[in-house]
Amino acid sequence: MRTAQITRKTAETAITVEIDLDGTGSYDNQTGVGFFDHMLDQLARHALIDMKIMAEGDLHIDDHHTVEDVGITLGQALTQAMGDKRGILRYGACLLPMDDALVRTALDLSGRPYLVWNVDFPTQKIGTFDVELVREFFQALSTHGGITLHVDALHGINSHHIAEAAFKSVARALRDALEPDPRKSDAIPSTKGSL
Repeated sequence: MRTAQITRKTAETAITVEIDLDGTGSYDNQTGVGFFDHMLDQLARHALIDMKIMAEGDLHIDDHHTVEDVGITLGQALTQAMGDKRGILRYGACLLPMDDALVRTALDLSGRPYLVWNVDFPTQKIGTFDVELVREFFQALSTHGGITLHVDALHGINSHHIAEAAFKSVARALRDALEPDPRKSDAIPSTKGSL
């Protein structure tokens, strides 16, 4: 069973993440940040990861700590659920259109975190949500999930579409990378013998 439950508590946030990598994409995400919940729902649905995230954060200050700490906790849950990564495809990529937006993602579940982020937003906010927090989330996810992650927005004029295309693109790439390799289901996908 590729599942995990992680609880993380700090002076700024209290977060519990439950995931099942072999799910159907069901979700129950409640962070107190409406737009972020919508993006997490997209991540779960399009990665086919069952995901339940409960977060309480210092939203009276701003959304930053909540968004970043959810990324940290979700990354830790992914790491735990993947185990030794035996039998996975490891790599994933997706070129995802959403109306005016076109986002390309390529990722490697290498255990070596690295984020390349070439995504510009035409506005600073989507509703009340600071668009710079999209990058903060993926930085935390990459770091704590051990993911080499490249995200490039090739086109887009609407900030909501760009952000949503990014989450969906990462989700589809993650789905591919986590899939069992039908030809090497018992092997670590690395010449080193470990990831």
